[in-house]
Amino acid sequence: MKAYKTIWLFLALLLCVPVYAADSVKDLQKQQKKLQEEIEQTNKMLKQTKRDENATMNKLQLIGRNIKNQRLLINTLDREITALNREMRQLNGRRDSLQHQLEQYKADYAFMVRQTHYARMQQSPLLFLLSSDSFQQLARRARYLQEFAHYRQQQVARIENTQAEIDLQNTLLQANKSDKQAALTSRKREQDNLQRDERKQKNMLNQLKSKEKDLSKQIQQKQKKVAELNKKIDDMVRKQAATKTTLTKEQQLVAGGFEANKGRLPWPVEKGMISGHFGKQQHAVYQHVTIDNKGIYLQTTAGSKARAVYKGEVTSCFMVAGTYAVIIQHGNYRTVYSNLSKLQVKQGDKVEPKQAIGTIYTDAEDDQKTELYFQIYKDRDILNPELWIAN
Repeated sequence: MKAYKTIWLFLALLLCVPVYAADSVKDLQKQQKKLQEEIEQTNKMLKQTKRDENATMNKLQLIGRNIKNQRLLINTLDREITALNREMRQLNGRRDSLQHQLEQYKADYAFMVRQTHYARMQQSPLLFLLSSDSFQQLARRARYLQEFAHYRQQQVARIENTQAEIDLQNTLLQANKSDKQAALTSRKREQDNLQRDERKQKNMLNQLKSKEKDLSKQIQQKQKKVAELNKKIDDMVRKQAATKTTLTKEQQLVAGGFEANKGRLPWPVEKGMISGHFGKQQHAVYQHVTIDNKGIYLQTTAGSKARAVYKGEVTSCFMVAGTYAVIIQHGNYRTVYSNLSKLQVKQGDKVEPKQAIGTIYTDAEDDQKTELYFQIYKDRDILNPELWIAN
């Protein structure tokens, strides 16, 4: 019975060990999938840029995003390979231990068969029972023969179970080897892609620096338009905030829900990347140029829709510099969606989370860039949207 308890304790421990390692590899593979999807999305945006080799800030930014994700992906693949190597060592160790245990079971069983055969040559089980001196001795001998037969069955079951477990370890090892080979292949491919994009990035930086005079004028013009938009939005939000000082009970509930979802609000685009962060930012090419963003820019693919991040009421739809902007009220919070070419809502409409509110403008003069300008206000104060949307 001691040997029986030992083997099942061993198998119980065996089943518990791989859980963490397996989850670790699984989590890393999920991260890889997410990064690969982001790289595919960025490549899709790159394909929608002007079909020429001329360097643009848009192309530079998209390639920079790809380089960042490729480095993260390579790092994740390295960690997966390390985790798979660790798992393979553990699986090999468990298989060797099981193999040793199996050999011991087989040796014990062989010895028991030999002993049984010798005993039967000396005396048959029936004679063994009939030669009992008393009924009590007969009962003990009958029980002994029954337990002995059961023990033999147990040994056979142990041998079969242990062999099945060894086969399972071999299957897991083979699967790990396949995963490792796939990870190594992916790593080589991403390393090649990274080197290619780094060369592109370097060439584009050189091209853009050589055009500093012309591009500086474009940057100034764009900043002027953004300043005009920011002033218009700020004036409208402040005016609206000053009009209603007391919130209704329903508005209070909406505001409370909006605030409770800080860091978990859905993105105002279904797929995309943050192409301009909140606050003061140094220009990607010209170090002496500083940009002060009153919201965030989210770049996506042509034809994409802007989406409401929370339920609320549309309080304004207006046009600035040829594109539309929408303000949605969520109690004493407001979200602003700018740079829209078409609207799907109007003032007074009630909207739900992720409801489409308009098509994001694709700028033919800015390398086919499709970019949403997104802001959040609390009363009259502007907030950092990156702290509010989901990571």
